Amino acid sequence: MLLGVNIDHIAILRQARMVNDPDLLEAAFIVAKFGDQITLHIREDRRHAQDFDLKNLIHFCKSPINLECAINEEILNLALKLKPSRVTLVPEKREELTTEGGLNLNHPDLKKSIQRLKNENIEVSLFINPKLNDVEKSYELNADFVELHTGLYANLHNALFTNISHTAFALKELQIDRKKLQIHLEEELEELKLCAKKGVELGLKVAAGHGLNYKNVQEIAKINEICELNIGQSIIARSVFVGLKKAILEMKALVQ
Repeated sequence: MLLGVNIDHIAILRQARMVNDPDLLEAAFIVAKFGDQITLHIREDRRHAQDFDLKNLIHFCKSPINLECAINEEILNLALKLKPSRVTLVPEKREELTTEGGLNLNHPDLKKSIQRLKNENIEVSLFINPKLNDVEKSYELNADFVELHTGLYANLHNALFTNISHTAFALKELQIDRKKLQIHLEEELEELKLCAKKGVELGLKVAAGHGLNYKNVQEIAKINEICELNIGQSIIARSVFVGLKKAILEMKALVQ
């Protein structure tokens, strides 16, 4: 199983002071050496990663570059011009802190966007909810990859096995009986397994990501059909204490 490291959170820190420190390219060199893929999300509002970041990564890094973006004409044109290894199409809302769910597979411009990218030999992944219908629809749309959204799994795991329910970060909808949480967690994990299996049966490559961290990643890493995990926030947060190289290697050890 490969590890893609999302470096958006380094860009967030840089943009907080509007100086080139920390340097995203320096981080990318570390990821290129110790990870398997560099993942970068360019948002419509450019709140963290910028267009020049993608250009620099493609120009200077040997590792595969996975660009996450919405179905947005301006950013898709940027991708077509710079040609990252892969484009992962994701949903996006301006007011959200982070991606909240899977892609709307009935978006009127989705099929055309996929074909435009594939015409330029750019691999296309769709960030989807772990639902069998979404896997099947992704195959019908001629995607190469699906990335299963693990956000609900991660939230359930946190609610069960951390003290988050006693903090300001608790999710009201998960403040329920622990037995029910356990059942929901098992159901969500089973759904991820079924979707991964279905994806491989259809000939899709299957990745997963969102909310994965050092405590919850191993159950996902056990799903044989998943070939890649994309993880960002937890690795960058860990790197504050141990350094980026060690944070990546610790996650790789858990994943592999």
